[in-house]
Amino acid sequence: MNVLQRFKEFIGQQNLFHQRDKLILAVSGGVDSVVLCELCKQAGYNFIIAHCNFQLRGKESERDKEFVKALGEKYKVEVLVKDFDTEKYAQENKKGIQEAARDLRYEWFAEIVNRDPDSHRESVVSRQTSNVKRQKESSFHVSRLTSHVLTAHHADDNVETVMMNFFRGTGLHGLVGIPVIHQYICRPLLPFWKEELIRFAKENKLEFVEDSSNQSLKYTRNFFRNEIIPLISKVYPEVKTNLQDNINRFGEIQKLYKISVDEIKRKLCKVTNDEIHIAVKQLISYQNRALIFEIISEHGFTERQVDEVIKLAEAESGKFVQSPTSSHRIIKFRNWFIISKDQSADAEMVVIGEDAKTVRCSTFNVQFSTIQASRTESFRTNLKLQTSNLTACVDADEVTFPLILRRWKQGDYFYPLGMKKKKKLARFFIDQKLSKTEKEKTWVIEMNKKILWVVGMRIDDRFKITEKTKKILKMNLETA
Repeated sequence: MNVLQRFKEFIGQQNLFHQRDKLILAVSGGVDSVVLCELCKQAGYNFIIAHCNFQLRGKESERDKEFVKALGEKYKVEVLVKDFDTEKYAQENKKGIQEAARDLRYEWFAEIVNRDPDSHRESVVSRQTSNVKRQKESSFHVSRLTSHVLTAHHADDNVETVMMNFFRGTGLHGLVGIPVIHQYICRPLLPFWKEELIRFAKENKLEFVEDSSNQSLKYTRNFFRNEIIPLISKVYPEVKTNLQDNINRFGEIQKLYKISVDEIKRKLCKVTNDEIHIAVKQLISYQNRALIFEIISEHGFTERQVDEVIKLAEAESGKFVQSPTSSHRIIKFRNWFIISKDQSADAEMVVIGEDAKTVRCSTFNVQFSTIQASRTESFRTNLKLQTSNLTACVDADEVTFPLILRRWKQGDYFYPLGMKKKKKLARFFIDQKLSKTEKEKTWVIEMNKKILWVVGMRIDDRFKITEKTKKILKMNLETA
């Protein structure tokens, strides 16, 4: 079976796209993307070309851009070009050049796919004026339903990626290689080795440009491509084929792994108002770091934070682990881990740090401040501070942060100010003659299982201001 037949067969087997779909080909001008253009042409697909000019190689970058525009002339298709200041973006975002280029590339592809059907023509730098071209333009619409971005990643890229992931450190997800399809991105050349693409280019007399940076060993991929794999091949001549076979095996294993993990997650994770509640003992009883990672990684947590989560299981209520890439926290609350967005007004629980000034809730705000207890005024004057429903004042030296602002629940109790015996909140509410809706709107501020303040009602007697108080934590309630 020749390359074209295998190309069409792979697209059909993987259900990547259909003959009626509109394709956007990511074309650099190198042999891989040039072959992709020719195969799509021979297979009868309707496509346009998108070229990223990263402006990293001076005149060579400009040469590539002009070559791709000429390629559009050859195939009588539209060419979109985007010029990037890659070095500036990398510096501003503290990223390596390769990572910066990848981010810029895929951000632009997303823009092309998601913009209005005709607005993409604003960035067109190459147009044909022929009737054939105008006919193609009028029939081409970039839409979410029918558009796919095709990249020219091939089998060698796949092998190199898995090797880099392995040595960098990865889980199973990093060993299954480059996905054939992800959202709107399709990679129909993944079954083909580089040498096959070069041979196809020669047989079809295809011209292409060479990227001189492909020989530079300062790029990690080039080091693996030009140094590591050739060295291993001296001992294991079939190393690339074997790795490709392993990628396929790992892919099959991952399918079974995902079924098992999803089943466990359904048992462990309870979703409540955009928060995920997980029983600590149940999760830890599995004694499986991979399971913890699978649960937390969806919310921006890294594999290195698995140890932090394990330690959090033994921590007191209110302690938390912060995601480095999102606004999510994993909060330890009694016997539960709670994954939620921090400081969300709609959250069922808000963690309050020592430096907090204002904490926003769904229907109210709480202002925090500290003041020195007055030595010039009487103890009774200080005591008046804690009598208002809208203001709670407690002995700051008795308070340990973080605090937790949460809705009250059955079983909660506290020592109402002026009483030496504890009282359940449910009983306290009856004494206060609260309606059902008033009860439902009640929140508490808690410190390590001890309630400081039933918000808007009464503080706990254990935290009251005394003659020995040196510093006061003041909490002001503001209705939203």
